[in-house]
Amino acid sequence: MNIKAVIFDCDGTLVDSEVLANQVLVEYAREYGLNMPVNEAIELYTGCKMADCIADLEYRLGRKLPDHFVTTLRERTLKAFESRLKPVEGALNLIKNMRLPYFVASSGPRVKIENSLRITGLLPYFSSSQIFSSYEIGHWKPDPRIYLEVAREIKVEPSLCSVVEDSLPGIKAGIGAGMKTFAFGNASRLTEELSQAIAIGHLSELESLFTQGDAKF
Repeated sequence: MNIKAVIFDCDGTLVDSEVLANQVLVEYAREYGLNMPVNEAIELYTGCKMADCIADLEYRLGRKLPDHFVTTLRERTLKAFESRLKPVEGALNLIKNMRLPYFVASSGPRVKIENSLRITGLLPYFSSSQIFSSYEIGHWKPDPRIYLEVAREIKVEPSLCSVVEDSLPGIKAGIGAGMKTFAFGNASRLTEELSQAIAIGHLSELESLFTQGDAKF
């Protein structure tokens, strides 16, 4: 199988943001009376649509959160990112040496994606046309349509695209799009439903595939 294009997730795949973002979330939610361990938030919310995260928080609280909650959360998260966000180990080297066309597709808003890439030193390697946001498409992972939209825009058949994802919703989206999907992180998460994904423990494992012309599997 030939691979003609690679689509990366952002949070948790290129930028090491999941723990940091969820720390900010649980600290802010605590101000409204909800005590949740960070590891539980990571398990529940990684890769999920913000609206779904808020709905779950409200269910646990038993009441609505104020309208400004998401805006304030994003402001606090950006402040934490500005001082503490780092690229995932191996991400910068991999992106700098890519020889295949590559893109990033995230469930977050474009401004969040661009800020994360900027802070971690990755943004110079991405043009605006290489960045895709679920907020602009209107569909969020695990719906595969964000990945299918990337394939449509770049005029490459989905079967000739590869996805690199860390979250379960993202892995499901990649598989659902019919793309060769690499699951970055703990391989034990890959249940029968996700068995088509290829587990990788470090981004360096992709260097021999994506840094030399067409990738073949």
